[in-house]
Amino acid sequence: MAHAIPTTMRANTLVRAGQLEMVQHPVPTPAPDEVLVKVTAVGVCGSDVHFFHEGKLGDWVVNEPLVLGHESGGTIVAVGSQVPESRIGERVSIEPQHPSTTSRETLRGDYHLDPDMQFYAVPGTDGAFQEYVTIQSHFAHSIPDNVSDWGAGLLEPLSVAIATARKAHIGVGDRVLITGSGPIGLASAQVARAAGATEIVMTDISEVRRNNALRFGATAALDPVSDAEHIAGLRADAFIDASGAGAAVRSGLEALRPGGRAILVGMGLPELSLPITTIQNNELVVTGVFRYANTWPAAIALAATGRVDLDSMVTGTFALDQAQQALESTADENTIKSIVEPQR
Repeated sequence: MAHAIPTTMRANTLVRAGQLEMVQHPVPTPAPDEVLVKVTAVGVCGSDVHFFHEGKLGDWVVNEPLVLGHESGGTIVAVGSQVPESRIGERVSIEPQHPSTTSRETLRGDYHLDPDMQFYAVPGTDGAFQEYVTIQSHFAHSIPDNVSDWGAGLLEPLSVAIATARKAHIGVGDRVLITGSGPIGLASAQVARAAGATEIVMTDISEVRRNNALRFGATAALDPVSDAEHIAGLRADAFIDASGAGAAVRSGLEALRPGGRAILVGMGLPELSLPITTIQNNELVVTGVFRYANTWPAAIALAATGRVDLDSMVTGTFALDQAQQALESTADENTIKSIVEPQR
């Protein structure tokens, strides 16, 4: 049955740091290779929170109104001229990026590193805190019935965790250290477990978050201060920093075995000091993760088979006009993942 598409829609828009306003936008018309998605769920990410509170993130500065939200899913309600009409009605998870097709990065397979990327909720490209969005059809990933609307949105942070695990080369029997037990840390723990890691040690200064870690795949949850000596002796195969804290990065590097791999994914300070002698003498591999490429098929499979539990990470849902409350909710240590539901 065809969906009646309005001409205008509500968009909860960041107009300046600390202030959102509900704005009426035209419903976008999909380009020939795009689909129009009626958004049903949007996860709140740490980057949204940074933009909301500070009006900037790293080198990105919000100089004009911006719609936040990039962890999203929904239902296709219209298609561009190059997309089969049979896709109308599909439930999809959105991979929220539009890279150039001809950049060196895209051509070598690293399309997520395209320097001219148009990415949801980054200045210059509106995100999904609105009722409808467009996306290239190949980045609207069809999901099975047993993946919920919440799960459709949270396949995005799960994709970050999958990209992280792939860079860490996590395999059967590995010992993994994860610092930071927020949403990305918890997703990374579940992916590490699915990849075959048998020891997954997570750290956080919050006891509440340490308890969450044990619920979502950690075999041990440690206090980075009182358990510092134990952490230093782990000799982990892989270290994932999902905290962004300088002290966590340094302690994690010291906890790696010779030849271990450190993956920095948490958003933290732009610069920090590193134990260079430890990195050199132990030939550690230290790298970062910036988004993802070719991760959605794996993310869908993990969620659909129950190897990763996304729905249990949701601790609060909010209507579109409550997007500011959703952003502010992340300050509560009891919050794991807040979801905005634009159709409420």
